[in-house]
Amino acid sequence: MAAIVLAVINAKWIHPSLAVRLLKANLPGGLQDDSAIMEFAQRQPLEEKLTPILAAAPRILAFSVSIWNHGLTLELLEKLEQAWSSNPACTAPFIILGGPELTPLPPETAIFRFADFVIRGEGEEVFPRLCQAVLEDPAEAKTRYGKFIQADPVDLNAIKPGYDLYTDEDLKNKLIYVEASRGCPYACGFCQSAVKPKTAFLVREFPPEVFLARLDRLLCRIKNGKQPKNGAPRTIKFLDRSFNVNIPWALEILEYCLTKTTEETENGNHFQFHFEMVPVVFPKTLRTMIARFPPGSLRLEIGIQSLNPQTCALIQRTSNPERELEVLRFLRRETSALVHADLIAGLPGEDLVSFGRGFDKLWIALGGAFNEIQLGILKCLPGTPVHTMAEAGTNKLIYSKTAPYEVLTTDKLSLTDMEKIKNFARFWELIVNRQLLPLPPDKPVFARFMELSQQLFRHFGRNWGLPKEELRETAGLLFPAIEKTEEASA
Repeated sequence: MAAIVLAVINAKWIHPSLAVRLLKANLPGGLQDDSAIMEFAQRQPLEEKLTPILAAAPRILAFSVSIWNHGLTLELLEKLEQAWSSNPACTAPFIILGGPELTPLPPETAIFRFADFVIRGEGEEVFPRLCQAVLEDPAEAKTRYGKFIQADPVDLNAIKPGYDLYTDEDLKNKLIYVEASRGCPYACGFCQSAVKPKTAFLVREFPPEVFLARLDRLLCRIKNGKQPKNGAPRTIKFLDRSFNVNIPWALEILEYCLTKTTEETENGNHFQFHFEMVPVVFPKTLRTMIARFPPGSLRLEIGIQSLNPQTCALIQRTSNPERELEVLRFLRRETSALVHADLIAGLPGEDLVSFGRGFDKLWIALGGAFNEIQLGILKCLPGTPVHTMAEAGTNKLIYSKTAPYEVLTTDKLSLTDMEKIKNFARFWELIVNRQLLPLPPDKPVFARFMELSQQLFRHFGRNWGLPKEELRETAGLLFPAIEKTEEASA
């Protein structure tokens, strides 16, 4: 049994947590040996999360909390407390909570009732000191640290990366997360980067030679290990929020990744690198580099969010719609990159007509094929400017008070409108992003797919748990009819 358990509920089994690995990697040797990581999946039954933690009986139990697992973590903590209180033979551990979700939340938030300590901010330096203090003298630790601990940004050159803690099973079957930088130079009103003064979120980068040496060691482990039987590429996903803001630094890392895409293992396996990039920073040098990557080796997540300049101004987001669309057209026509473009519904000042117009422009720029539009609903994250305005009533946003804080209505979108968009987003993911049904890549599709999504919901009575082939057949019958009706009325 380990003295320290680092636990997290991940979105899916294939998404390992880099956060808990970073915390474990930066524990001093003795404590690291006496610690264990426990990862669960959101859909996993509660009992399967509860039992191993109770069996481990740690002295310290730490949870990494995000907007996606907040509610499930709270539920698990409630059950754990019931189990400990009902069994006199069990000693409840000291609970440490951390993660980006918790930093702006008020002290009276329900989940904090179960915590002995809450780390707000980056924990790689504070967490080891806190664990050492708790294990040595809990009472003195509480006096010294208090319940809420504000952690400053860490020195990236002083922390260990945690990549060695990916298991062979992780490397074979899961996405592998790495980070070459932290922070974001932008302060969009819906993002946690805007929670604190902008100076607190300047981009901090690992020196390329340090990062690449660590990445090389990780990739060597992947190549030398067991490979998936289907020969799928091993995906290395960079967590950097705005990877391309420092072009010389980004080019050095991309050059290394490019060399690795051609180094296939004996069974023909290869790497795919996933980066999040901002479309307003795409100079010729970056374009030339991206164009060199072979098919299937590069996936780019491009944050568009909105193509309405007035909406972008309301959320203090840098916006240049024509330039952003031109970048997407370049990526489609002149590179082999797989593009995943993000769009957000529910932003202040954008109605259904404006949103649909932006969606169609984005669709035509991407050209369909294997590119994706990821349609998300605005999250009114606590502490952000959008949240502050919502609380004050100045932007007329109404949102769910529980994580993930999805917007319910706006100044321009009714509850019915938002429900239609959510249903649209679900069927778009199931049908278009998963390539069940090809749509015309050179003309608007928003209105027709909105009608299709409504008809599919009426037909099935739900937008989840649908048989793939039945969905494909039904959508394939309905969409052409909708298209013909629209063309006839035009």
